[in-house]
Amino acid sequence: MERLELGGIWTLTRVSDGSERPMTVPGDLLSALIAAGEVADPLYGKNELALQWIGREDWIVSHTVDVPASLLACQNVFIDFESIDTMADVRINGQVVGQSGNMFRRFRVDAGSVLKPGANTVAVTIRSPERIAAERAANLPYPIPASTYPVSSPHRNLVRKAQCMGGWDWGPCLMTGGIYDSAAIVGVDGPRIEYLRANVNKAPEKKGTPSKDFLVEVTLELHTGSDLDTVVELELAGAKSSRRLIVAAGESIVRETLRIAGPELWWPAGYGSQPLYGLRAVVRPASGIGQQHEMTKHIGFRDLRIDALEDKDGKSMTIVVNGTRIFAKGANWIPADALPSRWTQERYADLLDSAAAANMNCLRVWGGGRYESDVFYDQCDELGILVWQDCMFSCALYPSSGEFLSDVEAEIRHQIKRLANHPALALWCGNNEALGAITWYDESKNNPARYIVDYDRLTEGTVGRIVRELDPGRTWWPSSPSAGPDDFSDNWHADNRGDMHFWSVWHEGKPFSEYMTIKPRFCSEFGFQSFPSYATIATFAPEGERNVSSPIMEHHQRHPRGNTIIMETMLRYFRMPKGFRETLYLSQVQQALAMKTAVEYWRCNRPRCMGALYWQLNDVWPGASWSSLEHDGTWKVLHHEARRFFDPLLLSLFVKDGMAYAYAVNDGMQSLTATLSLTLRRFDGSPVATLSAPPATGISPSILAPESATLLWSLPLAELPVGADQAFIDARIIVTSGAGVTFGAGVGAGNPDERRAVLFLTEPKACTLVEAGITAKVEAVDKNGARSGDLAIRLKTNAPAFYVALSAEGIAGRFSDSGFHLAAGEERVIGFTPIAGRDKKAQAPSAALLTSALRIDDLRSSYD
Repeated sequence: MERLELGGIWTLTRVSDGSERPMTVPGDLLSALIAAGEVADPLYGKNELALQWIGREDWIVSHTVDVPASLLACQNVFIDFESIDTMADVRINGQVVGQSGNMFRRFRVDAGSVLKPGANTVAVTIRSPERIAAERAANLPYPIPASTYPVSSPHRNLVRKAQCMGGWDWGPCLMTGGIYDSAAIVGVDGPRIEYLRANVNKAPEKKGTPSKDFLVEVTLELHTGSDLDTVVELELAGAKSSRRLIVAAGESIVRETLRIAGPELWWPAGYGSQPLYGLRAVVRPASGIGQQHEMTKHIGFRDLRIDALEDKDGKSMTIVVNGTRIFAKGANWIPADALPSRWTQERYADLLDSAAAANMNCLRVWGGGRYESDVFYDQCDELGILVWQDCMFSCALYPSSGEFLSDVEAEIRHQIKRLANHPALALWCGNNEALGAITWYDESKNNPARYIVDYDRLTEGTVGRIVRELDPGRTWWPSSPSAGPDDFSDNWHADNRGDMHFWSVWHEGKPFSEYMTIKPRFCSEFGFQSFPSYATIATFAPEGERNVSSPIMEHHQRHPRGNTIIMETMLRYFRMPKGFRETLYLSQVQQALAMKTAVEYWRCNRPRCMGALYWQLNDVWPGASWSSLEHDGTWKVLHHEARRFFDPLLLSLFVKDGMAYAYAVNDGMQSLTATLSLTLRRFDGSPVATLSAPPATGISPSILAPESATLLWSLPLAELPVGADQAFIDARIIVTSGAGVTFGAGVGAGNPDERRAVLFLTEPKACTLVEAGITAKVEAVDKNGARSGDLAIRLKTNAPAFYVALSAEGIAGRFSDSGFHLAAGEERVIGFTPIAGRDKKAQAPSAALLTSALRIDDLRSSYD
């Protein structure tokens, strides 16, 4: 096989005026215009509004490439684009070789008849997606509505393009286009492998004894120009097979089953390791004349299912891996950036490493974005992050015409064949909120039967049918939220069946305690917004606009009531912040508090609840949003808090209905013995009382069963010796046996077998906090006798300091912890790791430089 990569510098031509500029492929139109200096950064200020014309124009992306004669001598020559965005004609030397109309389908056509040795011109004409969407809308027999946002491209549901590119309530409307992932001209002299898939299943029991072996059904889809005597060879984990057969001209399928003896098991993060094995497939002419074609995929051996079972509480939803029930801990993933040229391997690595560092084991690839690049799924496999994969339909109704469904069928077939090998892939979900959307619009409310038929034809008749056909061993979930196939429960408000989206706190303005009124079986969406850091705001707002209600700050808030909700909620729980920076800080504290309230309570209700995926992990642009990672990857207070509330060993304190509770959650697979201590303290740190009521289990110390939540202690607030506004609970749990076996080092504590927590007994604004007097000393870190470039900050305080958050404007780096409690008299060492990738020529900051830039916020210092 010969492969001529087409990535590099192409020419971008605006059809309307013939103007030209360079464009990097893979890449997008808008990024090329920015690089050429023709348009301003769309993420700064309100520049986005002046760039809406880009999606209304036609563009040509062209490239002249020298094709060697040896490649053209191959029997099969084709041009291959992994993703063209979106409506496009592809020409080679002026001749149309094919058309693309779906960003989610691979474009691959024979090109040998139009290519010639030497210079060849490849040109991709990308037509206006907004114009085509409008034309399709005008030709519909009846309206097919979609949700719109403050800046939106109309009728985005009629074009198979990432839906969020048309604007969302957390991101801009940038209807760019381009060529993404890979592009190449390929020659194969013999058979070629179109797809390689492996269906991995546990071998059946023998005489009642579970087998440690796996059966792997390998499916190869082959293409050859003529009937060919072919040898197919497979190799996986020491097992090999070789088979000779006649492969018919055109497309054909070859299947072979391998038995793998006792491989190492693949586990989600926190439950075990993630060994991967290479599946190698080779096809070659039996005659030995011609080329062989080889393809390799990485395989993980695990037994994964989704238990959606009727029980006394309704209908469960639990991910089970290798017989172990997994509490899914994580977030919702949206595209890595608003500009596709920034979907880089480095960006993926940073975001996914951050997810893993926060003890996440599951991400939901949301249905308004894209089926992600291979690097995303590869890294999830390596990190043990389970993937809930939505199909790309979101917050809209969709057509059910034959043409549309045929296009979707090809899309789904390609994506399943591309992704089904990944051990991290947990389930296929038909869409995001498309079932619920039938109740949103006047058109569908007035004629629901019409739109229910459309929904069923698309979701079950097309997407579900293909999933069951091509990937029968993996769960099909028709919509999120839903209660599964053929169940149309109200999963927006009922908490007892399948997965739930719970938005009553954000959208309805209910208090954080509302999270404790439900016990969802699996909550796949819930969230609360915050503002980004001051450093991020400085990247899009000039100094005079750095005010919550300034025009640019409001432009970068895409929820119509977003800033109002943030500020109204802030005054419900906290005192009025004294300035802009303090407002940003408090918004992040309350976001963390909201998500902590939900996640910890639901984790304490396992096994009824077995999943919590908050909205959302990342941002496509800088602004106010629900994310825990800012646009540049900076951790918000929420992300640090997620590292704590997703800890495999969790000490959780909360107040519900006038009672204070202490729970321990043990996600591990081994029993632990632990001792709880509880001290009631005044806000100057002095003890009021030791809360020594007998543990709720009746056993001291407590036994924490594997995969369980254990109530350790409870007490009515009325029985406390002081008022709820006079003191807080300081708690710690120490594991005295089984330690270190099923969980790692404690989060934010020096003892790996200790967990700590504090609890306000009422709203913080009602409490008279004491000035903490935090001091900080920055030191260089020595590793093996050499300076590493990392820095350490030694923190001390005279009085309890709550939600201590560190920042260092102007210095790219990451703190090891933030948003934590610092006890009176305690010394806490926080690490700071510079991020050289943002300025690789810059030297690591000195201790003096970090000292001068360091800012420390805590709850008391945020108000006068």
